[in-house]
Amino acid sequence: MARMSIGMGILILLATVAFMELFAYAMHRWVMHGFLWSLHESHHRPRTGWFEKNDWFGVVFAMPSIAFIAMGTQLGFSPVWAWVGVGIAIYGMIYFGFHDVIVHRRMEHRWRPTTPYMRRIVQAHRLHHAVETKEGTVSFGFLWAPEIRALKAELAQREKGRIRAPKPGTIVQRAR
Repeated sequence: MARMSIGMGILILLATVAFMELFAYAMHRWVMHGFLWSLHESHHRPRTGWFEKNDWFGVVFAMPSIAFIAMGTQLGFSPVWAWVGVGIAIYGMIYFGFHDVIVHRRMEHRWRPTTPYMRRIVQAHRLHHAVETKEGTVSFGFLWAPEIRALKAELAQREKGRIRAPKPGTIVQRAR
């Protein structure tokens, strides 16, 4: 089996994490909000238990990571594949921590976003969920989001999709 420097492996890992954000954006926009809406729709509805149909995407996306790690460590393929597999796994951990724990609070915590970056991506994801239908929503990325003003303006111009009504007692702020 060929050897590889740790530095090169880390570069491959970081490039894989960056690629996964692009891949996740495309999957979220054109697959989850497209022909596999039947699975993803559960994520845009109130959850009735610990799991939702949408969680199957995590299982499916873990498979290449496991396969690539095995290929690069046990099956005689280039170690590049192991680094790619670990990059996919790290992206999955970041996704779980940000999306499921921080934004959707599937585990209770007291943390609140305090940095401009974290406030922007949390608010962008909440704007994504402001639409109850598969069409007409905005912000499909998980680690990068456009400016909130731009997302609010885009959402206001959309004709497709039904905007979710605010919960009773919620103070609604107008876009500036």
